[in-house]
Amino acid sequence: MYSINQLLTQPEGKTLEFKRDLSSPKPLLKTLVAFANTAGGRLIVGVADDRQVLGIANALDEEERLCSLIADNIAPRLVPSVEMITVEGKTLLVVEVFVSGSRPHWFKAEGPEHGVYVRLGSTSRQAEQALIDELRRTAEGVAFDELPMPELSAEDLDLVSAKKLFQGIRDLDEQTLRTLKLLMPYQGRLVPTKGAVLLFGKDRSQHFSDAWAQCGRFVGTDKAAIFDHIDIHDALPQAVDSIMLFLKKHAMRGADFADIRRKDVWSIPLILLREAVVNALVHADYSQRGAPIRIAFFDDRIEIESPGLLLPGMTVEDMRQGISKIRNHVIARVFKELSLIEQWGSGVRRIFSEAQELGLPEPQIVELGGRVRIVVFLVETVSVEHAGEGVGDTQTESRLESRLESRLESRLESRLESALAAKVLLMLSEAEVGKKQLSKMLGHKSVSGELHKQIARLLTLELIEMTRPDTPNSSLQKYRLTALGRQPFNTP
Repeated sequence: MYSINQLLTQPEGKTLEFKRDLSSPKPLLKTLVAFANTAGGRLIVGVADDRQVLGIANALDEEERLCSLIADNIAPRLVPSVEMITVEGKTLLVVEVFVSGSRPHWFKAEGPEHGVYVRLGSTSRQAEQALIDELRRTAEGVAFDELPMPELSAEDLDLVSAKKLFQGIRDLDEQTLRTLKLLMPYQGRLVPTKGAVLLFGKDRSQHFSDAWAQCGRFVGTDKAAIFDHIDIHDALPQAVDSIMLFLKKHAMRGADFADIRRKDVWSIPLILLREAVVNALVHADYSQRGAPIRIAFFDDRIEIESPGLLLPGMTVEDMRQGISKIRNHVIARVFKELSLIEQWGSGVRRIFSEAQELGLPEPQIVELGGRVRIVVFLVETVSVEHAGEGVGDTQTESRLESRLESRLESRLESRLESALAAKVLLMLSEAEVGKKQLSKMLGHKSVSGELHKQIARLLTLELIEMTRPDTPNSSLQKYRLTALGRQPFNTP
């Protein structure tokens, strides 16, 4: 708990604001509304912008006036703590507001549709209807992804893929689907929840048009020029690997060709980034419309951005301390079952501890424009060669072709009598990859018959092996080089 003298040295922010006096009550009242709807806060009256303590005259009268303004202009009723505190011989009014269980509160003059405000940094921002609904749900203890979708049925879920994901973990029978809240009773029948459709919906984009991830590799340290990009529409549990594969692909660029055979040589912190990606997928506000999850790879940093403000009562400092509130209960439970989450609330704390262990600059967590961004800084700049190159699958293909023109071309392509098989070996030399990801890296829209054929051939030749040999048809199946398959890459 900060003392008044400590508060006077703090910058204005999500939970703190200063006012000279009560001469303009409207902005002050909107600030109190925003505090109540967001994470609580303190408003100190009698302090100038430069932190000079001015004090207020007739403190008792002004306190009574302030309490009347709050009672007359804010709904539902808000009862903050109002204290008079003496500093440097002058009296200040300190108004403390706690995050409210009666949210959303609003400024009466603007009504419940336009008078709801939330705190964003050091400003109070008018909330849109989707955010107002979210405030109401969280006050009632209802998670968006637990809500039913009565217009759909279990047939609208890709339960075949879901069962493959859970293979070896638990059987996805009807009781388990209900326990995980993927299905719930509604008017005498079982219907999927919003979380189930977000996770395993056959036509997820029809219902949640922004539930996908947009990945971009930019040239330099801003978004003036893009080098490569990909849109990932995989099911949320599988999107983790797809996003990480994109980051790995560009982390390798510029490394010595021999170095990238070594699994411990990466120019980006993989464990840290994986935690940030999982955090974004699990805690995104999928009720919001307008933009997907975004992953932006710059020369000096990687930004992972998800829609939605922090949940009411949460601050960035709370996240750093490991305090966790789960927005999407269904999605989080499934990620936990699939071991994509280790312990509740440990992800963000691990991001900061991992950065410290690796000697990285401290990551940043920023709320901006209705979104939360985690910024991971890199120890060394990772640049890209961009002269004359464009964007898209054609460029991905051409970069793979250029690698095949290296000294490995004769060893792989001539030996295997297949350019495609050579490409597969080359990509697997960098990381363990599944068929769908291999197809994307090749610039193909789907897994071709020829790719199936060459993978089967490489397995027969014992140049590659499955990561899940006991479940060959698992949707999580990936492939890696065997000792025999690594030989060409270990030869100078």
